[in-house]
Amino acid sequence: MTARTHDVFAFASLLTVAGISPPSGINLITLMSCLVGNIVGALIPDMDQAGNRLWDLLPLGDHLAKVFRKIFYKHRTLTHSLVGMFLIYKLLDYALPKFINSHMVDVNLLTISIMIGYISHLIADSLTKEGLPLFFPIGFELGFPPIRALRITTGKWQEKYLVFPVVGIYIVFISYVFNAELVSILRQVH
Repeated sequence: MTARTHDVFAFASLLTVAGISPPSGINLITLMSCLVGNIVGALIPDMDQAGNRLWDLLPLGDHLAKVFRKIFYKHRTLTHSLVGMFLIYKLLDYALPKFINSHMVDVNLLTISIMIGYISHLIADSLTKEGLPLFFPIGFELGFPPIRALRITTGKWQEKYLVFPVVGIYIVFISYVFNAELVSILRQVH
């Protein structure tokens, strides 16, 4: 999937989780951090590509991208697996409290938002012809639907004119379904 599709998948996933399990006592800085963290989380699995937008956000990102591209010998390996997801979670769980002021930002909500973006990326990539090496390093790739020919080709018409609009409609639908919960979150912001 393209970065734009991953962005809308991540936002739709964040809205869904927020609607099902609304956070309490959220402030504006935490809310904004969670929105940005969600999009960053959706970019993390593709850090094995030098062209990932994540590298554009970091100082010396071009140089870091070249290093990471050499570490990951090809796209969709460790960062697209359960092991990679666990390692990223542990890294965030360790590092975020050290770099984020917990008096201003709820670090737990930020971590959850980043991981929602990360997981949404994996779900979106499972819809592509390439599938997902969820059990890397075991060379078995999962995809939905199980028949590869029925899956999406990244960047082609199916993604642009089918997947992207369906996710957009889903965002409107989920906002309607969880309207009261989402409004209550916004009312908490101070």
